[in-house]
Amino acid sequence: MKVGLVGNQNSGKTTLFNYLTGMNAKIGNWPGVTIEKKVGKIKGTSNEITDLPGIYSLSPYTAEEEASRNYIFNEKPDVIINIVDATFLERSLYLTTQLLELDCKVIVALNMADMLEKKGLSIDIEKLEKQLKTRVVKISALKETGMDELIKALEENFETKKNHIFDSKIETGIIQMEEKISKLNNKRFIAVKVLENDKGFKKYTTQELKNVIKEIESEYDTDLEEIIATERYAYIEKVKKICIKKKEMPETVSDKLDKILLNKWIAFPIFVIIMFLVYYLSVGVIGSFTVDWISEKIDIMGRDVGNILNTLGASNWVISLIVEGIIAGVGAVLGFIPQLIILFLCIAILETTGYMSRIALLLDKTFRKIGLSGKSLIPFIVGSGCSVPGIMGSRIIENEDERKMTTILTPFIPCSAKLPIIALFSGYFFKSNSGLASASLYFFAIAIIIFSAIIMKKFVFKNTSSTYISELPEYKMPSIKYIAKDVWDKIIEFIKRAGSIILICSIIIWFLLSFSIKLEYGVNIENSILATIGKKISWVFYPILGTNSWEATVSAIQGLVAKEQVISSMAVIGELSEGVDGSQMFLDGGVFSFFTAASAYAFMVFNLFSAPCFGAISAMRRELGGNKKTIKAIAFQTILAWVLSAIVYQIGSKIEKGTFNFTNVIALGLILLGVGGIVFAYIKNDNNECANCPYCKDCIKK
Repeated sequence: MKVGLVGNQNSGKTTLFNYLTGMNAKIGNWPGVTIEKKVGKIKGTSNEITDLPGIYSLSPYTAEEEASRNYIFNEKPDVIINIVDATFLERSLYLTTQLLELDCKVIVALNMADMLEKKGLSIDIEKLEKQLKTRVVKISALKETGMDELIKALEENFETKKNHIFDSKIETGIIQMEEKISKLNNKRFIAVKVLENDKGFKKYTTQELKNVIKEIESEYDTDLEEIIATERYAYIEKVKKICIKKKEMPETVSDKLDKILLNKWIAFPIFVIIMFLVYYLSVGVIGSFTVDWISEKIDIMGRDVGNILNTLGASNWVISLIVEGIIAGVGAVLGFIPQLIILFLCIAILETTGYMSRIALLLDKTFRKIGLSGKSLIPFIVGSGCSVPGIMGSRIIENEDERKMTTILTPFIPCSAKLPIIALFSGYFFKSNSGLASASLYFFAIAIIIFSAIIMKKFVFKNTSSTYISELPEYKMPSIKYIAKDVWDKIIEFIKRAGSIILICSIIIWFLLSFSIKLEYGVNIENSILATIGKKISWVFYPILGTNSWEATVSAIQGLVAKEQVISSMAVIGELSEGVDGSQMFLDGGVFSFFTAASAYAFMVFNLFSAPCFGAISAMRRELGGNKKTIKAIAFQTILAWVLSAIVYQIGSKIEKGTFNFTNVIALGLILLGVGGIVFAYIKNDNNECANCPYCKDCIKK
């Protein structure tokens, strides 16, 4: 038996799939699109189950919806399990009404009904089955209840009957169209899609069907697609009234918390405080205890390994490669793992408790005014772990221009690869204020994302009108099992990068630093291949660093390979510099002793906003759809990074030297006031938003 698992995003679909298959699944991509495909066997049976992408309808507005619909039509599953989030019944049943139009058995798996009951609501399963005319099973994917009944239902001999939910004129038209396409499977579904003028079904639209459509359209003042969507929701409202019982319940904990966390005056300040604490814990507190300690252990390990190799009679270049190239380069990156664990842990807690969903709602109104939506926040959150899945996560956005904007702006979020740069410079140059310095970069990134989005909407992407279906799950205690797995997966991925990309790059950097243009080993580092190249281009970074440093220049450029490589490269250069230990590279006599607080912050800003690593660039290319657009995006990111970091250094250096006088303050204030005025005026005068968002049916159907 072939089973398809269909449901909205965040409905518990993946949790159910993992339980049914025992997480023994093959993972690949759907043909023609880079969307994850999971196929497995249901435990104890020979039934094959396919986990379809999370979708809200079977209209091909997104690649996920198109992939799901293609599976249903091409693979012809015997049964569809439609997992429905009981806490968002109206939104979930919209997809259900479309699935029930197919020539296929449908089992509605009603998930999270226990959470609905905590709100004082209960669903009568028998009445729901009668209304939907198909099998309904109450489950809890998280608590693993109702699973036996669900598996048993797969083998039951039941029939999913067609629901006639539209008014008589449309139903008559559907019947007429079904008669004209009687030889096709899924006749009712196709007929409805043809009425909706669905582009995917134009091939079925014969002249006879066009005549039927014109006859029906003449009866209405508005678009048929809108009429059909409205009647779906009218039917869903009817089902809800019949099947849901309500009893008076005291105010829930979630309601009480939302009065504080979503308060229009204090919600954003609370968000700022929470994110400050995240960076204070991961970069400040943990950083001060771990970085120096781990760095010291790595240095000791390097010396011990060097002594052992020397005793074994290894040549000088082998010892230098292993100690100063591999151990110093890879060790410099691995030293930040404790900080990454805390960062991933904090972000996972915020996600699993339901707080990040609130932040998406909080920023949705502002984001929509600048050409983005609350949906854009999801790639940004994912991008805090790694930009690659963050960029790929932009596929959930239906509007093409908005999706491209999100793709370009996602790398601006501080990811795990940028954390070592932020942690190293914040911890050394800002010491007791390291948490504040690192958190400021996070909010600086949000400000630049907003500013960049306004510019791009004004001059590049003008067709941005996407809406966001807001989901506010109940606050819940974080799942230790989920958080542990999430953090573990991200840390392992980070270690894999250190053991592959960073290792290879460290060896290459060691080679370029240890050999001259004539391939002579053991030359002074100033005469090495890398130094020769770096000195030719170091002038580019003079406005950012206040000096021509080829060492910092080549390190920053290597961020294109992997942002972690910036620190790895600096560590190798520090180790190979004569008479200076790599861990002392910022001290007097160290190769990077020229750094000041101003140039350090500017250097962090450049690496935060400059073009991302090769992996992220590749992901950007797939999402933007071509090399030319990708090159333009990289140029925009890098030029913006250079301009911002140069401004930061020029202002910061004047403050350090005490030459930032009253005239400078007035000039800076006028610039900020002007930019702020433009942004505010643009947001205030942009009245294209939907007055009913984020909950209205108009937005959901779009």
